[in-house]
Amino acid sequence: MYVSVCSLPPSKHSRLALLLPGLLLLAACASQRGVDLPDISEWDQRVRVLSAVETYDFNGRVAVKAGAEGFNGKLRWQQEAENRFQASVSGPLGIGTVRLAGDGTSVSVTDKDGVETRLDDVETDLYLRYGWTIPVESLRFWALGIPDPRVPAVTEFSAAGELVRLVQRGWTVEIGRYQETSGGQQMPSRLSAQNPETSVRLVIDRWVFH
Repeated sequence: MYVSVCSLPPSKHSRLALLLPGLLLLAACASQRGVDLPDISEWDQRVRVLSAVETYDFNGRVAVKAGAEGFNGKLRWQQEAENRFQASVSGPLGIGTVRLAGDGTSVSVTDKDGVETRLDDVETDLYLRYGWTIPVESLRFWALGIPDPRVPAVTEFSAAGELVRLVQRGWTVEIGRYQETSGGQQMPSRLSAQNPETSVRLVIDRWVFH
């Protein structure tokens, strides 16, 4: 038999009213903490599990150098679905915070004045627009410590079996350090990506998987 909240006796209704704020708080805390990953200590497990993860956030600090230009700033990445993401790069002198959004078919950039522009070739267009770029197309995978599964890659591993270097899409990526997170699993905390025009260094301070 279904009983609505409104039909509960006053005493039970009152207890429920007292419990609701605590339940909502617990739900909010769980959302902020995220969920634990399963075991990904073996390479095949890592690739299989992390390639299938669609929603996660990572926050960190980024340093970009392109020729004589460069800056230090903050990067926040929110992966919302398999091909949908939002990211922000803050700190570049003179341009404030740059926001990127992709939906699987296109990527747009929104500048500090709120002007949104669609990017046909996101990495090249960022470079032409600002004089720097970041590896937007594959960063969601490289930050997880796996190659982008959509294109070929050359990989190198440590004695412990962790990915430490890969060459993909014209970028050379090196993972300098892993950190324990998400139920004891190891995730990259320091990585760099270089191509002939640009060098990007990323320090990831926080991971959350949803």
